[in-house]
Amino acid sequence: MRTIAPRTPFTRTLFAWTLFALLLAGAAQATPAAQAATGKYTVLLDWFLNPDHAPLVVALEKGFFTEEGLDVELVEPADPNDPPKLVAAGQADLAVSYQPMLHIQVAAGLPLTRIGTLIATPLNALLTLADGPVKTIENLKGKRVGYSVGGFEEALLKTMLERHGLSLKDITLVNVNFALSQSLLSHQVDAVIGAYRNFDSHQLEQAGAKGRFFYVEEEGVPPFDELILVARSDVPPDPRQAAFLRALEKGVQFLVNHPEESWELFVKYKPDLDDKLNREIWDDTLRRFALRPAASDAGRYRRFAKFLQDQGVVGALPPVESYLREAD
Repeated sequence: MRTIAPRTPFTRTLFAWTLFALLLAGAAQATPAAQAATGKYTVLLDWFLNPDHAPLVVALEKGFFTEEGLDVELVEPADPNDPPKLVAAGQADLAVSYQPMLHIQVAAGLPLTRIGTLIATPLNALLTLADGPVKTIENLKGKRVGYSVGGFEEALLKTMLERHGLSLKDITLVNVNFALSQSLLSHQVDAVIGAYRNFDSHQLEQAGAKGRFFYVEEEGVPPFDELILVARSDVPPDPRQAAFLRALEKGVQFLVNHPEESWELFVKYKPDLDDKLNREIWDDTLRRFALRPAASDAGRYRRFAKFLQDQGVVGALPPVESYLREAD
C-alpha cells in the first residue's frame, strides 16, 4: 500500500537562511522567473503531492486556473527546503510554505511575502498513545518526548509545558529523526511533538494503535496558518496572483460542496494516492482549508511573530505588513 510521507519540518538554523540571503542578494536581480521562459505559472509544493494540496488540484482539474488565463504547473520539490528559496531567487512564481517558516526566513533576509493561505489552522500537535502513560500534559513529567528538529518544535513544547507548571527540564528530549509515529509504537518515547493531526493518527490506526492529541493552539501557542502561498516581495506585485487566488477560491468552494467528486478528481490527477490512508487524511483535512485564500489577518501574524521573538526562535523582524501582501 502506498502511503504519503509526512512533511519535512520547516525549521532550520537562521545561519543557513542568512547565508542563502547573502548569496541571493547578488543573484536574484539577474535571474529570470521561470514563467518567462516557459509560459507556465509555476507553483512549487512544500512536499510530495498529498491531500493538503487538494484545493490546488481541484482548481487545476476543474479548469478554474485556465478560466483565469493561467497555465498553472504544480511541481513537487526534489528538496522540500528549496521552494521558498527558489521563489525568492526568481526561479518560480509561487511556493507552498508554512507561516512559521515565513517569519524565520524573513528574519534571515529572504525577500518573501505571503499572498494566500491553503490551510488556516495548525496541523502539528503533541501526540501520545491513548493507552499509554500520558493522559494529560502534567503526566509528561519525567517522560521522554520525541522531536525531529529543535528550535520551533521546542518552543511549542516549552509553551505547552509551562501552561501546566512544567519546563523542558522536567522531560527528556529524544531526537527521533522524523520517525514520530514509529517511535511511539516502539515505546522509544512517551510522546512526540510535531505530529500532524491529519496524518499521524491514521498512521497509528493502521498499526492497530490509537493516539491522543494535545493541540498547540489550545495550550498557549497563538494560532497560525499551517500552509500558505509565498511570492517574492522585492518586485512589484504580479497581477496574476489575484487571478490565481480567485481560481483557488473556486477550487475550495467546489471541494467543500462536492467532496466525493473532488476526491475522484484528486486521485485521477495522482492515481497512486488512491488508498485507504490518503482517503482518511483527505476526510480529516477538508475542514481545515481556508475558505477565503486571499484573506489576511495582520494582527494574527503580529501575535505569532511576537511569540517567535519571545521564544528566541527569531530576532528582529520587519513589520508584518511588509511580508503579508494583498494581491491586487
